Amino acid sequence: MDFSFTKEQERLRQEVRDFLETKVTDGEFQVKSNGWVESHSQKFSKDMSRRGWIGMTWPKEYGGHNQSYIDRAIVMEEMLTYQAPIGFHFLADRQVGPAIIHFGNDEQKKTYLPKIINADISIAIGLSEPNAGSDLVSVKTTAMEQGDFYIINGQKVWTTGGHRADYIWCLVRTDLNAPKHKALSEFIVDVKTPGITVRPIINMAGVHSFNEIFFEDVKVPKENLVGPKNRGFYQLMAQVDYERAGLERLMQNYPLFKNLVEYAKKEKRNGNPLSKDPFIRNKLAELEVEYQVGRLFCYQVAWTLSQGRIPNYEAALCKAFCTQFEQRLSDAATRVLGLYGQLMPGSKYAPMDGDAADSYLWSVSYTIQGGTLEVLKNIVATRGLGLPVAKS
Repeated sequence: MDFSFTKEQERLRQEVRDFLETKVTDGEFQVKSNGWVESHSQKFSKDMSRRGWIGMTWPKEYGGHNQSYIDRAIVMEEMLTYQAPIGFHFLADRQVGPAIIHFGNDEQKKTYLPKIINADISIAIGLSEPNAGSDLVSVKTTAMEQGDFYIINGQKVWTTGGHRADYIWCLVRTDLNAPKHKALSEFIVDVKTPGITVRPIINMAGVHSFNEIFFEDVKVPKENLVGPKNRGFYQLMAQVDYERAGLERLMQNYPLFKNLVEYAKKEKRNGNPLSKDPFIRNKLAELEVEYQVGRLFCYQVAWTLSQGRIPNYEAALCKAFCTQFEQRLSDAATRVLGLYGQLMPGSKYAPMDGDAADSYLWSVSYTIQGGTLEVLKNIVATRGLGLPVAKS
């Protein structure tokens, strides 16, 4: 693995950084932790599309730009540094588009890929259910054949951006008698289809990004089935690695880290800068070490993808480490700030406009979304270290 960037990549990074500085200066968005998850701007995504920053790694025959995963990681690192409002296109770009490229038919590629790249449509991910989160083979939402349609009934939960999406990428059960892992299929479902109800889930920070989605006799055309019937589980296993190992697993609360370092430099306690406190100096240095390790993990995964290999255990290792860093950062910030660290955004007394408290409340979800820490450690143990599978 080459740890250096090419001159072209450094120019790309500067181009993205200049673009973002202009957007912030113009007041298009504010830099705040978790901002990229909370925000949703089709206009911003359209601007990215015009610069070729959506579908960067996709083949040119599908409208992509055939660039490396390192190039995409560079763009994403800058976007996450500023917490840019990339929510409109992000999930479709990260995993839905690649899934359609690998498993979709020609008509699906022709229909959806240009719309994703041009930021014409937004797609949410409908995997988790009330009784099927980490164990996705246990999904109970069904899709039964009826003439030229499948009839979908069931419920999805924790569907990020489902209230704003045009489509849902949905994992459902299409065979009630086959073994679990041979009974699942994937569909693209239009959110405007009759029978779909979207209800908000407000998280502890008071933000509406999650949703629960109900399907009641929803008629989906057969041509919306992606890949062969009952092969959804095997397709999904190839998709989750894209979800687990991006820089978004390291940098969801990155502005908090930058602000905490500056706060320690400027703020005084008992007449001395906080940065002279041995505990605080040690904690900030420790966080910097962990951040840089996590960053290298993310770029290693990007490099592995650029070599044409699926980073299965590497992706699990990366997410396990990076999301724990995010939680430790949130915890450290509240400790350094003391009681003021509990004040939420909007309070005139809150340091960093309440970013520490807000991030702390968000942090519970960091090690759950996209695969729990326990599941990831099992993947590292079995597929990385070759340890035997634990019997329940």
